[in-house]
Amino acid sequence: MTRPVVVRLLALISTRAGLIGAGAVLGSLAVGSNVALMAVSAYLVTRAALATNVAEIALAVTAVRVLAIGRAAFRYLERYVTHVATLRILTDLRVWFYASIEPLAPARLTDRRRGDLLARVVADVETLEDLYVRIVVPPIVAALVSAFACLLLGLFDPRLGIILLAFLVLTGIVLPLITRQLSRDAADTIVGQRAELHAAIVDEIEGIAELAAFDQAATHRTSLLTLGDGVDRLGERLAVVRGLGIGLAALLTGLCGIVVLAVAVPLVADGQIDGVYLALLPLAAVAAFEAVQPLSTALQLLDTSRAAGARLFELVDAPPPVVDPVDPKPAPPSTPPPALWIEGLRFAYEPGRRTILDGVSLVIPAGSSLAIVGPSGSGKSTIVNLLLRFWDYDEGQIRIGGIELHELRGDDVRALLGVVPQRVDLFDASIRDNLALADPDLTDEQLEAACRQAQLLDFVTGLPAGFDTRIGEDGVRLSGGERRRLAIARVLIRNAPILVLDEPTADLDTVTEQRLIESLRPFVSGRTTLLISHRPALADLADRAIFLERGRISSRIPGSV
Repeated sequence: MTRPVVVRLLALISTRAGLIGAGAVLGSLAVGSNVALMAVSAYLVTRAALATNVAEIALAVTAVRVLAIGRAAFRYLERYVTHVATLRILTDLRVWFYASIEPLAPARLTDRRRGDLLARVVADVETLEDLYVRIVVPPIVAALVSAFACLLLGLFDPRLGIILLAFLVLTGIVLPLITRQLSRDAADTIVGQRAELHAAIVDEIEGIAELAAFDQAATHRTSLLTLGDGVDRLGERLAVVRGLGIGLAALLTGLCGIVVLAVAVPLVADGQIDGVYLALLPLAAVAAFEAVQPLSTALQLLDTSRAAGARLFELVDAPPPVVDPVDPKPAPPSTPPPALWIEGLRFAYEPGRRTILDGVSLVIPAGSSLAIVGPSGSGKSTIVNLLLRFWDYDEGQIRIGGIELHELRGDDVRALLGVVPQRVDLFDASIRDNLALADPDLTDEQLEAACRQAQLLDFVTGLPAGFDTRIGEDGVRLSGGERRRLAIARVLIRNAPILVLDEPTADLDTVTEQRLIESLRPFVSGRTTLLISHRPALADLADRAIFLERGRISSRIPGSV
């Protein structure tokens, strides 16, 4: 049975239990010092009016000084520890979330809006920063300080301790439950609507050119503002309830002080309590409410944290598309390059959907090359996705070096492959940084050699900053052909034993395509290579070629397998 979201969230932060406990203790000492300071200060003022010499109040004066310094010191240490704990917990949550969803990419993330994923990674995780400071710690502090304050008043008369306890329960338990009930729907809804808003913002930023071209920018902006207004209204509702809770807590605090004073006066008059303590009692009671007043906000934030956590777990709990074997076999050696076999391969991206590959079989002997030519949508890129272990297949076999892919770890398989995918992903960094993904220890000589072979060197050296030129998000400052050749240079640097080129000449003119093909011949020679294209010209780079159409090898070019 799935554990409740809050329990799972608490389990995630349990690794920082030491810091959490230290923060709770320091917070209790800070508030407890304030209660004691108010009590001793009231006693000192009253006692000073009656004292005949300084010696009678020396101890109280010293206590006030110690408590004042202690309150400040404990508060500073509590703030420091809680901030350190919060930052470390957020770091742990981000690492946990990324590590959890990384195996899901790309198969389990293709149907997710990029803005929604961004909202989960950023906004939902940041929402959980309240989990420790404003949800977990306050109840602990409230319990410890309430016990101390009630015991303090109870020493004078049990009725005073009971009265304080009753008002603390009203303020710290009953009132928070009422305010939580009033804000629960808004707290549950605001997280989802905020995610929708973030997704819409990302959509507008990414599609601003198309929106402007089709004169739809104003319409989309109106929709965006409507979403923003909805989030603002929910935030205002939460703020109103929070303000109501704070106001009622202040009212109960004042009433408690009045009731304690009203009960204490007759006790003083009857001589049961020394009159010098009269001011101490209501002031100590009022000071104790500092510990319980945050509880209304804590319960409200608990709902938003629970909703944010549910969104994270909803993604994390998705089953990975590919599971590594429990007892994987070692990867085949990279020298000589391993052969590649595909036999009877059938695959559909979802059960009941169209079959993308329908009984595909092919062989690429070690060190040879094969071109798969066919129209768009024939299943060529799907073969690449299966080779990379991004998706899993149920029927047929894929073997590398004689070992079935199901018997290998996904990382071991990908370490053998150098892939230029159909969709090139680039980072908003320099050309050098993007190429260094293939080899962090890349030298300038390797950079130049790879770019020269990818027909990119003249372009790079013509830039003012050369290899240090930033290319923008997803390489937006480059043309389609430049992005493609940058991806090819990256694969050349990787120097993997198996080379997979998926539409490597897309976005290139005929002249550049021919130059690139001739430049790649030495690199392809002697390497197990799979070339994929809907352009027959690329088949000239391969030893053999097959034609793929509608997921089947419908005809073979002479000399193919």
